[in-house]
Amino acid sequence: MATRLNPYISFKDNARQALEFYAEVFGGESRISTFGEFGSPDEPGANLVMHGILETPSGYTIMVSDTPSHAEYSPGSSISVSISGDDGDELRGYWDKLIAGGTVAVPLEKQAWGDEFGMVIDKFGITWMVNVVAAQA
Repeated sequence: MATRLNPYISFKDNARQALEFYAEVFGGESRISTFGEFGSPDEPGANLVMHGILETPSGYTIMVSDTPSHAEYSPGSSISVSISGDDGDELRGYWDKLIAGGTVAVPLEKQAWGDEFGMVIDKFGITWMVNVVAAQA
């Protein structure tokens, strides 16, 4: 998998509808994981989108999520930049540079879905998400 750069857009309880709309606009196949799949399916908001992705025939990738109830949602600042791929050395190098002068929101470490993931707000206030895709067995 080549390294790619794409938008990650946060919504307030309507990420699923937004992703369906983008699929109608751009075509392609979408995949959605809910908060309930990675936590308690009985909790409020378990059916909301933890991570959704649309990969289009033109090569566009759009990622979305719903903002959890415990997090602030602020329209206008609802986009993060996501870098993902399987070249761990390259991505960890980007991470090391992005955290300089920034604030780590989620340390770059192995997550419940098997990948290494981290999130940082860089020194300019831009949120970056780095995801190192786990090697397939």
